[in-house]
Amino acid sequence: MSLLKLGLPKGSLQDATVQLFARAGFNVYVSSRSYFPTIDDPEISCMLIRAQEIARYVADGILDAGLTGQDWIAEYAAGPGSRPLTPIADLIYAKQSFGRVRWVLAVPDDSPFQKPSDLEGRTIATELVRATQSYFSRLGVGVNVEFSWGATEVKPPVLADAIVEVTETGSSLRANRLRIIDTVMESNTQLIANPQSLADPWKQSKLDQLALLLRAAIQAHGRVGLMLNVRRTDLQGVLSLLPALQRPTVAPLSDDGWVAVNTVIEECTVRQLMPSLKAARAEGIVEYPLNKIVL
Repeated sequence: MSLLKLGLPKGSLQDATVQLFARAGFNVYVSSRSYFPTIDDPEISCMLIRAQEIARYVADGILDAGLTGQDWIAEYAAGPGSRPLTPIADLIYAKQSFGRVRWVLAVPDDSPFQKPSDLEGRTIATELVRATQSYFSRLGVGVNVEFSWGATEVKPPVLADAIVEVTETGSSLRANRLRIIDTVMESNTQLIANPQSLADPWKQSKLDQLALLLRAAIQAHGRVGLMLNVRRTDLQGVLSLLPALQRPTVAPLSDDGWVAVNTVIEECTVRQLMPSLKAARAEGIVEYPLNKIVL
């Protein structure tokens, strides 16, 4: 039987990735004692690996594909002897939200540094060493970039003059009395593949199917379905209230004077919309959850 070897990110992205796979229809079971999660698809074999290493193992062919951030793909690509990778899908989700993260250049609140060029000759601490070096090189600013093993926010001003750190909300930086002076790069999760694996038509098809379902799960996030019945005479008034991905579906009912309307809307709009629909004489209004939307 053909098998797709898939790397899943261990660490901060692990829980969000498992939850995304569940919404996509794949149940991934992770044990604290094993780096080999089980998945209810016999054609996929999973391995938990730190996001920082997945690009290398995919490029080397140890894994057929994997999920990791654009940041760590860029870090791998900037290194010596890096090999090609093929992006399969852009998956915009992170540890805390369905959005991108930023790697930012930050300095202490009371620091005199206001812009990147002010850091000429200074020391920068970060986990993202190569990408940070490339960033300062593009700006023509000479700095000393040191690898940070963690707790990077506490290093300025004693152990470093500035840091390059990843953030979703900026709350950790503010808590450590740091201010952002520039964005080094934005990042989100990517499904990447080994080019030789993609030469296998079965693996190519399997990855395309996986990417479709993962994207569909992300598209459904924050959206719900809405069904309602309305008299034909009131239909235009109801439709004028309804946003939709394309257009609402309108179907006749057994009573020729009535139609059923079905649409997909942002969940945050429902509490304002339902009273308006009721006032427009809609009846039988039902809200239902969505797991996947294929656009």
